[in-house]
Amino acid sequence: MSTPEQRVAIVTGAARGIGAATARRLAAEGRAVAVVDLEESAGRGTVDEITAAGGRALAVGCDVSDADAVRAAVSRVAEELGPPQILVNNAGVLRDNLLFKMSEGDWDTVMNVHLRGAFLMSRACQAHMVEAKFGRIVSLSSSSALGNRGQANYSAAKAGLQGFTKTLAIELGKFGITANAVAPGFIVTDMTAQTAARVGVGFEDFQQAAADSIPVRRVGRPEDVAGAIAFFTGEAAGFVSGQVLYVAGGPLD
Repeated sequence: MSTPEQRVAIVTGAARGIGAATARRLAAEGRAVAVVDLEESAGRGTVDEITAAGGRALAVGCDVSDADAVRAAVSRVAEELGPPQILVNNAGVLRDNLLFKMSEGDWDTVMNVHLRGAFLMSRACQAHMVEAKFGRIVSLSSSSALGNRGQANYSAAKAGLQGFTKTLAIELGKFGITANAVAPGFIVTDMTAQTAARVGVGFEDFQQAAADSIPVRRVGRPEDVAGAIAFFTGEAAGFVSGQVLYVAGGPLD
């Protein structure tokens, strides 16, 4: 059974980048962590890192946009690690393009993974949280929620997650469940490398240009975001809900 000393966390998209950094951070704080990614094998590297450091972790393959797969994944986590009381909705994909070039498939894929995935995972996990009278749901938004050229689908999905988060906070608060969102700015990940490739700029130059425009004069790292997520998932954050925290190295309009 999950306890305050060993609460069970599910992190989606946890094979690499922000998800992997978050899984490692939560494990270091004493959580048992389900490392969820599209393919179970992809998450084993993160699991190995956690277990080598003395933590408990489980790799789970799941398409978060598939309702049956989500139900099966959450059931497996509950059986093998314990009932999940922390959920980090991090799974995401890019299908960037200008509006006149964007296909219906590009739009649907991004909406299905980001929005439908967060909905399905939150719905499946909240039953365990309600029973425990404790829960933490953190969804990954983005500074792109404010608008970004070539990302009509991604920006809409990330803005949608902010509204989703605020609604969950209203609905679930009476059960001891908080819901918050973290909105990263420029973070060095495979996804930002893809963006650099899309616009035809070398990744190092892309990072430098971003750093020059950020008040703290550096780009972010996955660990920067993991720290913010860890705060929202902690025992001390029980009176913080429905918030969107931009982790962007400075204020955003």
